[in-house]
Amino acid sequence: MTDPRSRKEAFKKCRSATFSIDGYSFTIVANETGDKHPRPLLQFAWSKSQKCSWSPIIGGLTGNLKERRKLAIINDPRPPEEILADELPPVDSPEALVKTSFRRKYKKISQRLRSLVKQLERGEASVVDLKKNLEYAATVLESVYIDETRRLLDTEDELSDIQSDSVPSEVRDWLASTFTRQMGMMLRRTEEKPRFRSIVHAVQAGIFVERMYRRTSNMVGLSYPPAVIGVLKNVDKWSFDVFALNDASGDHALKFIFYELLTRYDLINRFKIPISALVSFVEALEVGYSKHKNPYHNLMHAADVTQTVHHLLFKTGMVHWLTELEIFAMIFAAAVHDYEHTGTTNNFHIQTRSDSAILYNDRSVLENHHVSAAYRLLQDDEEMNILCNLSKDDWRELRALVIEMVLATDMSCHFQQIKAMKNALQQPEGIDKPKALSLLLHTADISHPAKAWDLHHRWTMSLLEEFFRQRRHEKEGWKTYLSPSSTGV
Repeated sequence: MTDPRSRKEAFKKCRSATFSIDGYSFTIVANETGDKHPRPLLQFAWSKSQKCSWSPIIGGLTGNLKERRKLAIINDPRPPEEILADELPPVDSPEALVKTSFRRKYKKISQRLRSLVKQLERGEASVVDLKKNLEYAATVLESVYIDETRRLLDTEDELSDIQSDSVPSEVRDWLASTFTRQMGMMLRRTEEKPRFRSIVHAVQAGIFVERMYRRTSNMVGLSYPPAVIGVLKNVDKWSFDVFALNDASGDHALKFIFYELLTRYDLINRFKIPISALVSFVEALEVGYSKHKNPYHNLMHAADVTQTVHHLLFKTGMVHWLTELEIFAMIFAAAVHDYEHTGTTNNFHIQTRSDSAILYNDRSVLENHHVSAAYRLLQDDEEMNILCNLSKDDWRELRALVIEMVLATDMSCHFQQIKAMKNALQQPEGIDKPKALSLLLHTADISHPAKAWDLHHRWTMSLLEEFFRQRRHEKEGWKTYLSPSSTGV
């Protein structure tokens, strides 16, 4: 058996001993005669080594060390006056704060704030100390927030470093079926694998859009009546009741839907749209939709199609596939797609040789007029030009998308569109975005048969009434309807 005195001498010679308990590495340093500290110093640090086999025994004697560390941080044995007398450490840059000294600074500020709480309870707190410590705590938290925000907004994040070989094949298949084409297509073409880089970009776009998308209404710039707020709570639903919104808003369903969706997707801020111009423009749209007092092709139909486009974008995940400009183009095209509709068909215009048919050479007569008249609003009156702050490239791209989408709402293009999309889905290359967006708007335009029965029935009766009105015009004679006062186009 070793003599205790010999063990003590050996310890003095080496001056320190190191051991591990529950993942912590402890070093005990011996004092020499004359040292200031009356007891040996105990130092510990985190260690990645495995737990010792005897650590549960030591743990049972010493208690949970992690809990004791928490208590040590919260319950400083010194009186509050001594704690507050300590100098505050300087606040480093966000990177240095997070990577090196945030534990020390968190401990320091938590001790000081708890000391201030104790002094407040006794009525002895100094206003100067209180202000200084609150400002320091705010600075620490702001530094951490800035670093975290910078990390989240970094587009070249960890996703860009992902290698396809490191991802299980099941995950690759699921991502490919979600962001490129259907799973059945992949199984039939196992040799054709999507580029993983494109999938990473899709995920990045999804993260960006989810941060961008606003779930709450922005009330700045347009006053929302309480009844409108109540109806708009259901704006994400498939069978949204646009009739209820129109009643609640006093025949302004399009104005509130258009403004709400631009706000939710943060497009007003993104494209610097003046609020006064936005309100003036959408109110002018509503006037144009009411011009011929149509039972069906009116502002409620425009509001319904705009809301349905939002539902399709949001619920199908297509919103993650689109740029902000493409989302803006979709909502804008939906809002103007039947502007100044005459309540008659293209064939009626062609057969009656109306001015619009002559102007547009019998090709998508109404659809051409809807886009042209809407853009003329923007061009003729600067006070309602919501596109005034777009760059030239963005303006051209948005206009090209809007024209293609609105012209595709011509029912004569229906079967051609479906055939083109079926063919596109069979191709290994990517889908043509403008054609996909055109099909989406066309889908929303004729979607009411798939909605709740009461909504579908009401739309159907309105459409029948509009058809009967056209039939009456036909009976009265072509020439009667051809007069400028009756056509209005």
